[in-house]
Amino acid sequence: MLYSSSRPDRLRRSPPWCAIAAALFGLAACGQETPVTTIRFDAFGGQVDLSLVSVDRQQAKEAASLVQEDFAFLQDAWHSWQPGPMGRVNQLLLTEEPFVAPPSTMPLVRLSKQFELESGGLFNPAIGYLMDLWGFHAGAVRSRPPPPEQQIKRLVAATPSMSQIDIDGLELHGHNRSIKLDFDSIAKSHALDLAIDHLRELGIRSALIKAGGEVRVIGDRSGQPWRITISRPSGSGVLAIVPMRGDESLVTKADYDRNFVFKGEIYHAIIDPRTGSPARGARSVTVLHRDATTAAAAATAMFVAGPTDWEAVAQAMGIRYVLLVDAEGTLHMNQAMADRIELVDIGASVAPRVESTEGLGATGP
Repeated sequence: MLYSSSRPDRLRRSPPWCAIAAALFGLAACGQETPVTTIRFDAFGGQVDLSLVSVDRQQAKEAASLVQEDFAFLQDAWHSWQPGPMGRVNQLLLTEEPFVAPPSTMPLVRLSKQFELESGGLFNPAIGYLMDLWGFHAGAVRSRPPPPEQQIKRLVAATPSMSQIDIDGLELHGHNRSIKLDFDSIAKSHALDLAIDHLRELGIRSALIKAGGEVRVIGDRSGQPWRITISRPSGSGVLAIVPMRGDESLVTKADYDRNFVFKGEIYHAIIDPRTGSPARGARSVTVLHRDATTAAAAATAMFVAGPTDWEAVAQAMGIRYVLLVDAEGTLHMNQAMADRIELVDIGASVAPRVESTEGLGATGP
């Protein structure tokens, strides 16, 4: 595994199982003899569920312990506002001189440059100073007045962009002192992708790993598809279910994920880099794609694009399956997504569907 702090011999040692704030229970799928073991632990500020098929409990505990160690390492490496590798990168970007970056940060830099270009700048993790200004660089986001408009305009006018960072091997060179990297929007999803790679290295062929609204699956659940729920825009209750199998990810970005309320208005952490303020056209965007990292970046960009422009972003980023809930609660989706999801909230308003984007880098059933 590329970033793993784990060592191969750890499977032979007793894992720090007592450290896992876990619920361990073996489940046999209805009518199936193959066991599904689900393990729960905390990482990236929330709960992670890991379900493994056709492994015994001891193997499941050892695999979960390795994934948990990986997540702890990655969380430290990518944390946007606490001291660590990413903090050092942001300090060195201020010098506008070339420097050797920690290897653990480089994949996110490379991927983000690509995603920013494909999304027309709507996905932009270089706006860390705006995130800081809005108070989202804190463990607990608290209610507060919005920042002064003049300060927002100043940071927007500085136009920080991933395109202003040159990469030469492990060397980075920033060309704008207003750049501050914040990979929170894709970090958790990228960790899920790496966890699946690690599980495959361990010989596990069917698994699910879920962290908040971000899910990656491989294989199936004892012969049946994994059935993944999409929350209502309020964050509670089920809007729809997506059956998944093979190698797929489902990521939802929503205004309930990380926000604060001031004088009755919600201010969430999906910032439109064009205005410097929370994007207002959507309540949530769900993307189905093969890898979770791309799905997270695309969902973020389409949330910013809103109900009028998300289709263009989907096409540019090669995304086939999209569900967007707009500010009025109306569902927008392409035909491919409509064919995949099972709508549970049958009272939801659905906008006229658009044709699927065929022939792009999307997953199939």
